[in-house]
Amino acid sequence: MRPNLPTLGAPPKRSPIGPVVAVSLILGGAAGGVWWWKQRMATATQEAAVTQATTDAAATPDAGALAAAPTAPAVPTDPVKAAGMERASMRIDGPLETAFVNSAGADVGPALAQVVTRTLVWWVAVPNEILRGDTLDVLFQRRPNEEPLVHAVRFTSAKLGKTMSAYRFQGSSEGAARYYLSSGDELELRLEKSPLDDYEQVTSLLRDGRRHKGVDFRTPVGTPVKAPFAGVVKRKNWNWSSNGNCLELIETGGKGRRALFLHLDEVSKDIQAGTRFNVGQVIAKSGNTGRSFAPHLHYQLMQGEEKVLDPFDQHKTYRRTLAATHKTAFDDEVRRLEGLLGTSVAGK
Repeated sequence: MRPNLPTLGAPPKRSPIGPVVAVSLILGGAAGGVWWWKQRMATATQEAAVTQATTDAAATPDAGALAAAPTAPAVPTDPVKAAGMERASMRIDGPLETAFVNSAGADVGPALAQVVTRTLVWWVAVPNEILRGDTLDVLFQRRPNEEPLVHAVRFTSAKLGKTMSAYRFQGSSEGAARYYLSSGDELELRLEKSPLDDYEQVTSLLRDGRRHKGVDFRTPVGTPVKAPFAGVVKRKNWNWSSNGNCLELIETGGKGRRALFLHLDEVSKDIQAGTRFNVGQVIAKSGNTGRSFAPHLHYQLMQGEEKVLDPFDQHKTYRRTLAATHKTAFDDEVRRLEGLLGTSVAGK
C-alpha cells in the first residue's frame, strides 16, 4: 500500500511585503551606484582642471608678475670701444694741449697732443698755423708705459680751407706701420740722399714748435747711418751725457755745411777726426745713447757755427706710395677707421 501523498491544490497565500522590499533595495542600489559614478567623474574632472591651471600658472606668469619683473636695459654697443680704441674730438679755441686735455683727459691729453703733432706738421706749422675754430678728430689707443698709439687723424684747417686725414696702416710686406693719406701716398715726405734708407716715423721736425734743431727718426738700434754728402769727420763723442755716441761731418766742396748725428750706437775706433766719407757711405749705426728715451737718430744740419738748416729744405724730397698689392686692404682699413671717426665735430 502506497503512502498517502499530499493533496495537490492551490499554492499557499504569501505576504506582498517581501517582494516590494526586495525590488526597492535593488532599485535603490542601482540609483546609488549611478550617483557614486557621477560624483567620481565630477571629482576627477575638477582635479584635472586644477592640475592644468597650476601647470599653466607655472608656465606663464600673470600680468602682475610680468609688470613687477625688472627688464634688463639694452646695452648699446660702442663700436670704438669694441675696436679697443678711444675717440677724441675737439674744437681748438686756445693752446693745442689744452684742447686735448679737455677732450681726452689730463692723464693722456699732453702725450696725445705730442703724438698727433707729428701728423699735423706735414700740413701746417705748429702752433702758429693752427687757428681758433680748427677741429680735430682722433682715434687712439692707450698703452701702459708707452705713448698713445694714434690710428687716425682728421684735421679741418681754416688756414688751408679744407679737411685732411691720415690713417695708420701696415702692409703685409712692410717693415713698419706708417701714416698714409686716403690716396695711398705716405703722409711724410722722404729725403733723397737721406742718412737712413728706412725708418718707422719722423718724430720731430724743426717746424713742430719744440724749438728742436734737428730731425728725429724713430728707428731700431743698429740701423745703418749714411753720409748725406761727401765730407770729413770733425769730431766724435763730445758732450756724451746729452749727445751719446755722436759724429760731426763737414761737407767738402766749399758749401761748408755741417751734419751732426747723435745718439748713435758705438762708433768704430777706426773713425777719428779727419776720416773721410763719400755720399751714401755707412758711417755708423743708430742707437739709444745719451739723453735719449727711445731708439732714434737725431740728424742736424748747420751752416757755419750758428745757423740751423732744415733738412727738408736742404734735401730734395718725395713721397712714397703704398704698393698696389696692399691697396685693397688699405682701402678697407680707411673705410673702417672713417666709420669709427664718425661725424666731425665741425659738423655739430
